Amino acid sequence: MRLIKAEELFRKVLESGAKKQKNRLLGLDVGSKYVGLAVSDHQNRIALPLSVLGRTKTNITLMADDFKTLVKKYSLAGLVVGYPFNLQGQCSPDAIQVSLLVGELCKTGKLDDLSYTYWDENFTSKCVEALLNPLKLHDPVETKTMTDKFAAVCILQGYLDNMNRALRSTDNCKD
Repeated sequence: MRLIKAEELFRKVLESGAKKQKNRLLGLDVGSKYVGLAVSDHQNRIALPLSVLGRTKTNITLMADDFKTLVKKYSLAGLVVGYPFNLQGQCSPDAIQVSLLVGELCKTGKLDDLSYTYWDENFTSKCVEALLNPLKLHDPVETKTMTDKFAAVCILQGYLDNMNRALRSTDNCKD
């Protein structure tokens, strides 16, 4: 896996889509126990909830295999990984979790042809929790997995909105 800038990943996705190749994105909300997943539509405008993967210290190879399967199934061009950016420049425990997972996935070598970028995930889980709270879900595991899945949607949707807005702005400047 190769880390690239957010704009570069989106440009790559648009170019591959024009060539009828891999052109969708996978959003990740990385937690200590689960990784929430969301996938973009074919036009890369809307993020859709996908699933949640369990995360343990021993299942990284299985996770890499799952990602490889998703790359094929959804024609994925890259990953948008939620990252808790800190304005003070300090590394939070959540940021360490994200960096560890990405590093472990890279070490497997199974996703070498995939690019990824980090995207600000601050407050996504809190927003989703506030939305789910009125539903009064009783199963704590179901609540947690739904929170992670929809946090991935928020991360990916924020990225798509920002990149599409920048693209429209650039196009308007050319006119």
